[in-house]
Amino acid sequence: ASPECALIFSLSPGNAGDAPQGRKLLEALGPAPAPCSLLMDRAYEGNETQQLSRRLGYAPVVPPHPLRRKPWNYDKELYKKRNEVERLFRRLKGYRRIATRYDKLDALFLGFILFALIVEALREC
Repeated sequence: ASPECALIFSLSPGNAGDAPQGRKLLEALGPAPAPCSLLMDRAYEGNETQQLSRRLGYAPVVPPHPLRRKPWNYDKELYKKRNEVERLFRRLKGYRRIATRYDKLDALFLGFILFALIVEALREC
């Protein structure tokens, strides 16, 4: 089993692309403290994101786009763990305040997301 890695997130505009925002988060996270797999959605399979993650010491686990000329191998069993991330997003959307974005200020919205993440973490204890 690989060591757990840090969690980082940010809000972005609805019209912003996933990959550029993901690269900003990776840069903010910095180098991996130990060898660490990085489970990514296909939105992050581009060359620029792959190169950045490798340069920072992360092993990207993402399926190649079906039309890629030179597809790569990836750990399909490890990639299945991405489901855990998707389930976390689903649980967060169970908080009506998050799903409907009642808070107009980003600081309040982020604060409630942090609160919901703490509640979810305590449920797993």
